[in-house]
Amino acid sequence: MEPMRFDLIALDLDGTLLDSQERVSPRNRRAIESALAAGIRIVLVTGRGVDMPTRVSRELGLNLPVICCHGALTKDFGANRTLGHIPVPLQYAKPMIEFSEREGLSVAIYAEEFFYRLEGSQLHMDDMRGPAWRQVKTFAEVMHTAPTFIRFMGRESVEAMEGEFRDFPLHFKYETWLDFVECAVTSREATKQRALARLCADFQVPAERVLAIGDSRNDVPMLRWAGVGVVMANALPEVREAVKHVTASNEEDGVAQAIEKFALKPSPQKRSRIA
Repeated sequence: MEPMRFDLIALDLDGTLLDSQERVSPRNRRAIESALAAGIRIVLVTGRGVDMPTRVSRELGLNLPVICCHGALTKDFGANRTLGHIPVPLQYAKPMIEFSEREGLSVAIYAEEFFYRLEGSQLHMDDMRGPAWRQVKTFAEVMHTAPTFIRFMGRESVEAMEGEFRDFPLHFKYETWLDFVECAVTSREATKQRALARLCADFQVPAERVLAIGDSRNDVPMLRWAGVGVVMANALPEVREAVKHVTASNEEDGVAQAIEKFALKPSPQKRSRIA
């Protein structure tokens, strides 16, 4: 097919651009380099904190701000300037955190661009030992400001939170990896799609000129908003069913295949497997 004209490509990180070892494959790098050379802007849109997307953006030579924290934070890392921040209002965050600490739930908060967990709390993933994480004796030490988002980790903690706070006017973003369940709680106004739409408006890029690629439930509104949305083969069935185009998995250069098919001139050496 003749590639469409796109002005911007939006890429999720985990399960999309990154493989299971959190690496960008050579083919994905080449596709991104080709898109940049063609004058296409590329922005990373992720549920992670600001550190990982900033590092990956620098490695890939991207110069757009990063959209992180599920759309709650947009950061111009080059100028070290926050362009948008939509935290969880303290009137809702404080009772959630106080309940979680009292009940011993597995919870972390993201505030002032760091993750905070209680001393001695369970480590659910390796990056919880990393430099983006800090330990506190009590969350009261950091609850003087509204957190960017709150993470409940593990089925027991997620279900306890739901039972107590499901009626709060917030956005509950659920993710599942094998048997591990997590819920990120943000302001209702904080979504990847809204943050991307605001950034595109700043650059005068209409939705129809955007190619978006992702794999998670919280990517679906962004993928459906974009001119072309592409979901990864490794996404949950419900996510694949919600989006028209499906590419290969994050272990099979799915991002490169989507960029090559939709945004670049076709190469006779490469064949994509996009439905």
